[in-house]
Amino acid sequence: MAASVAALRESYQQQGFLSGLPVLDETELREVRRAFSALEEEFGEAYCQYSLHNVHLQYPWVLDLTKHPHILQVVKALLGPDVILLDSRFICKYPTLKPGSVQENDDKQRAAGGSDLPYVAWHQDMRYWGIAGGPVLSVWLALDDSLKENGALQVIPGSHGSGMLPHRQAARSGNMLSVNQEIPEELLPAEPSVFCPLLAGQMSIHDGLLVHASDANTSQRRRCGFVIRYVPTTAYPTQDPDRPRKFTATLLACGTDHFSHFSNL
Repeated sequence: MAASVAALRESYQQQGFLSGLPVLDETELREVRRAFSALEEEFGEAYCQYSLHNVHLQYPWVLDLTKHPHILQVVKALLGPDVILLDSRFICKYPTLKPGSVQENDDKQRAAGGSDLPYVAWHQDMRYWGIAGGPVLSVWLALDDSLKENGALQVIPGSHGSGMLPHRQAARSGNMLSVNQEIPEELLPAEPSVFCPLLAGQMSIHDGLLVHASDANTSQRRRCGFVIRYVPTTAYPTQDPDRPRKFTATLLACGTDHFSHFSNL
């Protein structure tokens, strides 16, 4: 296991991401999907698409996911033993195209310019978080199979080494990012992007500076995942008068916090 963890750490440092890591067994996955279905019934699909934010404070089963031993084993290998849970959010792309032939769906997408379908523009997480003193690590835990046709994560390997890139307001509508920003195409790193397909129950992990995005769901299958963000306890929030940030859902995920940089811990 030590050699495996060392290999994961080396790959993550070089590429800025890991993908296809197993987390949930069949029983756990079934229970998590059942619990999420209850949230869909209570709040509706429109709300569950992006508004289930930091509900680890409300639902014990969600908090248990953030502290799942298979997740924390890898997170600790990358961030060290003392880790803070910064934030969590469910993100779901529901099918938006009605059943029809592939050609019909392609025609609809071209006619709309892709603008009617929810997508996530190219961006870096650190652009939004206002964190210094340590990296931000994002976990995507797949509740459904996450494939190219239903909008799987895309990353540009190694782009976390380019530092913070300029972002602007997205010209194309449908961007699921709450501040509607994107990295302009002409400023994207030259390296080719790759998809990170996942089976339900697997996770991917990426660095907060990694450039990533995801296309619209053009399939008839939901793509739902649970995003969890972690930082080492050395990290601290920075102040930005143009975009005040509050971290009201932080919790100690593992280890000991010797710094108390987040007031609610």
